[in-house]
Parts: sequence; C-alpha cells; structure tokens
Amino acid sequence: MAQEVVNPEEQVVLGEEIDHVRVITLNRPRQLNVISSKVVSLLADFLEKWEKDDSTELILIKGVGRAFSAGGDLRMFYDGRTSRDSCVEVVYRMYWLCHHIHTYKKTQVALVHGISMGGGASLMVPMKFSVVTEKTVFSTPEASIGFHTDCGFSYILSRLPSHLGEFLALTGARLNGKELVAAGMATHFVPFEKLPELEKRLISLNSGDENAVKSVIEEFSVDIQLDEDSVLNKLSIIDECFSKDTVVDIIKSFELEASKDGNGWIGAILKGLKRSSPTGLKITLRSIREGRKQTVAECLEKEFRLTMNTLRTTISADVYEGIRALTIDKDNAPKVLPPPSPLHARSRVHVAYAGIVKVKSIWPLFLLLTLRRSGIILDK
Repeated sequence: MAQEVVNPEEQVVLGEEIDHVRVITLNRPRQLNVISSKVVSLLADFLEKWEKDDSTELILIKGVGRAFSAGGDLRMFYDGRTSRDSCVEVVYRMYWLCHHIHTYKKTQVALVHGISMGGGASLMVPMKFSVVTEKTVFSTPEASIGFHTDCGFSYILSRLPSHLGEFLALTGARLNGKELVAAGMATHFVPFEKLPELEKRLISLNSGDENAVKSVIEEFSVDIQLDEDSVLNKLSIIDECFSKDTVVDIIKSFELEASKDGNGWIGAILKGLKRSSPTGLKITLRSIREGRKQTVAECLEKEFRLTMNTLRTTISADVYEGIRALTIDKDNAPKVLPPPSPLHARSRVHVAYAGIVKVKSIWPLFLLLTLRRSGIILDK
C-alpha cells in the first residue's frame, strides 16, 4: 500500500513509499520545477532517510509538467544579492545533495522528460539509470549569465568525448534525448508515450536489483540514431576549436570555422558565446579543464568556492545582471562588463578561485549545519 510523504505547506516535492520502491516527484510545474532552498532540503531529507532504510531498494525521480527541472532558482540568488552570506547554506546543501547522488548506495532511476538544465540535470546524470525521451532538452547555460558550470558538472562534462564538455559549458548548447544517450549522460532512450507504463513496471518490480531494473528498462527502450545535424556529428570541429588554451583563441577558431561552407550551424551559437560574460567564460573553462584531474568531491569543493566568490560579487556583478536579463526583466540583453585586459582577466579568475575565509571544506561545514539543525550543537 502506498504511503505519501509530503511537505504539508507547499508540496514542492512529493515522496511516495510503495513497498520497496520510493518515488520522488518534483512538483513545481508552473516554475518548471526549479530547485529552491525548500526543494533542496526535502530532496536531501528523503534521500538520506531512504538510504538508511533497509526496506528501501529502488528510488525513482521524476518531474510534474513539461519539465524535469529547469535548474536552480535564480530569483532566490538575485533577491539575496545584497546579503553576503544569504545563500551559503542552500548552496552547501545542494552540493552535498549532488555528492550524495553520485555516491548513493541504493539503485536510482531518473525518468526525464522536458527541460533538464543546470542544477536540475545534476539530479539525473549521476544516477545509475537515466531514462530520457524525445521531449528531453538538456543544457548547462550558467556561463552565459556570468556564472559557472556547477553542481558537479565540472566533473561530468570534463569526462565527455573529445572537448564536447568545454563546448557545452561555454556555449550552453542544447542536447536532445538521443544526444544525451550518445554522449553518455543518459543510459536509455524511451519514447515519451511509454514512460508512464515503464514507471508502473518498475514499481511492480519492487526490487533494486540492478540487472532486473536494467532488464525492465530495456523492454521499453529503443535504439537511437542521431539526427544528421546533431552537434555530436560535428565533434571534429568542436575538438579543433574548443581544445584551444584560452577563451579568446576558442572564439577566434570558432569564427574561422563559421566562415567555411556548410558550417551555418555555428552562427547562432557563436553569437550567444560572444554575448556571454567574458569573466564567466574564463572561470568556466578553467573549471572544466581542472575537473579532468579531480574527484567529484574535489570538483564540488572547487565549485563552492567559485559560487560563493561569484555571488559575493568578489569578481564582478555580471551574474546578477545576467539573472536580471534572463528572469527578472526578461529582456535577454545583459549589460556585462567588457572583456578585461589579459592581465586584469587573469586577476579576476585568480580571485574567483581564491579560498573563502573560515571555510576550508564543504563536507565538515555541512555536517556542522546538520548537527545545529538537529539541536546536537547549539550556537553560542
């Protein structure tokens, strides 16, 4: 018999217990299931509780409406822009949640339709099984608003074929469901109309045995064939351009390729790249390159430093101008700072990567916050 565990006030995340199966539903359809502080808290609580529960074997996660999740709640960050530490705890909890998903001990299946972007995609890609459809749309657009690719994506994107990771991180280019499977960021492609039946079958399976779960998913999945104009068919060009050492050289190389016959697809992407925050692009490129040699935990700790230094406007106010243009005024015309001189650019990036006073590690502080909330440690 199913037992529903919800937030009685807003029900932004639904949790359902069905024998040995647990179903998480992101339930903010009008907001495209963006991840607020409450969503982060509920997701973390559900996953932590069920990982310790011996009766839990299989976790399913899905979104209501036309999106899986459009990512972090940017308005939350914008509203807290005048407070130096207003978002510290929610950022910590989100990154802890990302690490928890990467290292989770129970079998997880993400059922992903519609938009899956940024932090929202971090709830999908690391799971043991990620099922996508023809309606799935993925991107990591953070650099375009003066932010950086976070929530563990400096680890994930840095491990994609060739220099596809740099391309996706810097341009925010979108991938469809087939492309996600081909790139290794999803495990199975299932036609959208079959997704409800797949969910029912997984629930009736009532087991977290990975082979059994895989077998059920494969009954519904179909082989993929990339569209002729897929960016994954352009990897030689992407590798040539996005292997360059600097953002400036990447853009120059991309411009050269755009001038050649048959490369009309580059134009719109290049236009967006040039409109992005130069500082955000430089920080993001370094983060992806470093990610190739880092563990998930190391990437998340690095991303935390970058996030807090960016939100504190230690470097520039580009991120808040980007959020304003995208979500507040919606004019899509951010007035970002112009490209700095090479020396000034290096200085900005250096500041972004600097440590944060009194904070050395994400995990001990998260533990401290958890103990305080539980009443085990009290503030003096």
